[in-house]
Amino acid sequence: MAKIWNRVPGVLALLLLTAALFYAGGAFAQDAAPAPTLLAHQAALELNGADTAWLATSSALVLLMTLPGLALFYGGMVRRKNVIATITQSVGVFAVVTVLWFAIGYSLAFGVNGDAALQPYIGSLDAVFLNGVTLETAHSLLPGIPEFVFLTFQMTFAIITPALITGAFAERFKYSALLLFTALWTVLIYSPIAHWVWGGGFLGSAGVLDFAGGAVVHVNSGVAGLVCALFLGRRKGYGAEPINPHNPVLTMIGASLLLVGWIGFNAGSAGASNALMGAALINTILAAAAAALTWKLVEVIEKKKASLIGMLSGLVAGLVAITPAAGFVDPKGAFLIGAIAGPVCYISSVWIKKLLRYDDSLDAFGIHGAGGLLGALLTGVFATTAINGLSEGANIATQAIGLAWTIAYSAIGTLVILVICKFTTGLRVSEAQEAEGLDTVLHGESLDH
Repeated sequence: MAKIWNRVPGVLALLLLTAALFYAGGAFAQDAAPAPTLLAHQAALELNGADTAWLATSSALVLLMTLPGLALFYGGMVRRKNVIATITQSVGVFAVVTVLWFAIGYSLAFGVNGDAALQPYIGSLDAVFLNGVTLETAHSLLPGIPEFVFLTFQMTFAIITPALITGAFAERFKYSALLLFTALWTVLIYSPIAHWVWGGGFLGSAGVLDFAGGAVVHVNSGVAGLVCALFLGRRKGYGAEPINPHNPVLTMIGASLLLVGWIGFNAGSAGASNALMGAALINTILAAAAAALTWKLVEVIEKKKASLIGMLSGLVAGLVAITPAAGFVDPKGAFLIGAIAGPVCYISSVWIKKLLRYDDSLDAFGIHGAGGLLGALLTGVFATTAINGLSEGANIATQAIGLAWTIAYSAIGTLVILVICKFTTGLRVSEAQEAEGLDTVLHGESLDH
């Protein structure tokens, strides 16, 4: 029975492809048909070349964050026998999310629901398989940018979010389970929350500020990662034997790519080549540097040494924390957010994890969950109308409400998806397979051959 369920992701992919071909049949006939009426979320394109070029560039930068950035960042921190498996998880997430974003995710996240009662919570099915999206359409949020560019930019965010979760269950998760988990999580968790905040949903309408994904990406993935770590249990030998990163240099390369890619993540979220983009740009780099230094300071005080992995973790913590605030705060606010993020994420990743003895393998919650929570709350403190007029009325209470909704929905939804995977594909490899290493067991490859 288990062998049958292990084929579920492949069967789902085949069914999805078949549905796409049938559904696309109508689209192929559109060449001879009259110009379609704009969908509810669309506007007629009024092309702005500079803004389009910047958003296309930002899309490439954000995609770089997952492949190869996050793949190498995580790959360097696992044991040698699990490097290929860890990197392959990022590749699998990329493939699954890209297809699902085309099929349904974009429409659910950024469509406008014809039922006014449902619109605050979920988009529509109008643009499934990108039907109705043409060279002449734009999303109404950015009428100067072709819709194909806008949806691709948003797709790169959808890709990296579940990829971040993989750090929580590294070295013990079945690959078939990963593919099914990613598919369900993208459609049922990521797309609704993205809609709530960015797609015209109730959180964005309530004044929750999330410039580039503090709640949608980092808190969402961090909480999901924590649920996964708790549900799966610890790795074999965790706490009883050393589990050391096999190649910190790979992690350094990955972190550097994340830093560069984050420019597209945050500055690209300005949606234009303008002064706000410039503010988000300097804020991103400044916060990363500040957090790297303060993480290092705490580490030196506690351990008398400053590790490379530690400084890189601090750098990423700063990037995470500034993400929701990047286009709402000035550089002084960005510096303070980064400086606070270093110690907070260190405490979460080292002290709290050790105290509670859960195995968040690569600190998906310790950095992304904690850093995202901190950054989202501090956005309510440091946001200023001198940078962004939308900052008027920003406050911690509103931010906390948005975070509470995100945490509750992500945690409960992730738990349900894990239960589904447990009774279909299964979740964990066997102890013998874990001891041998996932590279050879799951992929038939290893760094030794």
